[in-house]
Amino acid sequence: MANAKHAQDSGPYLQVKDLRVSFATEDGVVRAVDGVTFSVERGKTLGIVGESGSGKSVTSMAIMGLHNRKRTTMSGELLVDGQDIIQLPEERIRKLRGHAMSMIFQDPLTALHPYYTIGRQIIEAYQIHHPEANKAKSRTRAIEMLDRVGIPQPNRRVDQYSHEFSGGMRQRAMIAMALVNNPDLIIADEPTTALDVTVQAQILDLIEDLQKEFNSAVIIITHDLGVVSQTADEVLVMYAGRVAEFGTAEQVLKAPQHPYAWGLLSSVPSLTGDAEEDLVPIKGNPPSLINVPSGCAFHPRCRYAMLEGGPCDIEVPQLLPLQAPGESYHLVACHLSERHRKEVYEQDVASVGVAQ
Repeated sequence: MANAKHAQDSGPYLQVKDLRVSFATEDGVVRAVDGVTFSVERGKTLGIVGESGSGKSVTSMAIMGLHNRKRTTMSGELLVDGQDIIQLPEERIRKLRGHAMSMIFQDPLTALHPYYTIGRQIIEAYQIHHPEANKAKSRTRAIEMLDRVGIPQPNRRVDQYSHEFSGGMRQRAMIAMALVNNPDLIIADEPTTALDVTVQAQILDLIEDLQKEFNSAVIIITHDLGVVSQTADEVLVMYAGRVAEFGTAEQVLKAPQHPYAWGLLSSVPSLTGDAEEDLVPIKGNPPSLINVPSGCAFHPRCRYAMLEGGPCDIEVPQLLPLQAPGESYHLVACHLSERHRKEVYEQDVASVGVAQ
């Protein structure tokens, strides 16, 4: 008999529809997420990229049901295996969290409790969803998970505290805790922050291996385009709480359509580019989400705004598919015509190695 968790295998496991999240502050309303739509299927990985303040982490916290409902206004739909997180009572969400969906947080040093052993924290996460499991069985499960994520001597490490672990081992312990209940949706928020390159690769390989084993849907939230190119099937580019571009990893990384995506790719080094070539940072700073610029939020920083005479400064661009044959899956929110985007990309942007 099939596992009840996997009974609904048709369609995306996660569907986000016109999600809007805002917070009231003394200075005004922060529109952190403003009409975001996407979906993720089991066995697939979505990479969400953008600068700090683009709405990436707020979106993930909304999916996990972690926002304070008394201080947060949310609308739209967040369907996890057909259940709308926005409409569910908090008690029901707590039962889903860790079981149907789980999150690997950005900083394991602060996410892990310093006064409890690693094993106790994994055991607690396991027993929440397996109240019938006794202490011995739960401990065995914790040791098994530590071993699965590559922590040496798990029988000894299970009784140690987070300060006794290295940065890479703390991140592995966080992954063990997140996956102890075999969740169908895994959200990894900057999972390789502050880790050296070798450990980064190991962590990403580990997430990929466990995803294949559990057939989980995965969301990788990052500012590191190298992580996206290594892990993602699809890429969502966010700016000022909105989606700027969406497509397969190959489409977005090799043939980006939005000037903001061009900027992100031009500001990082390429292995195949000229080592002497200067990187091209995006001018200016991300906007305040209390006072988002009118029209396209990126237009004050865009080198190509008003190239066609507008309406970049007055009208919010719609997220629309490209008109080229076979590109209906590639969406972009930009007022530039496809002809102008193609000309600008070929003559200006690709020359700095973005196409590589």
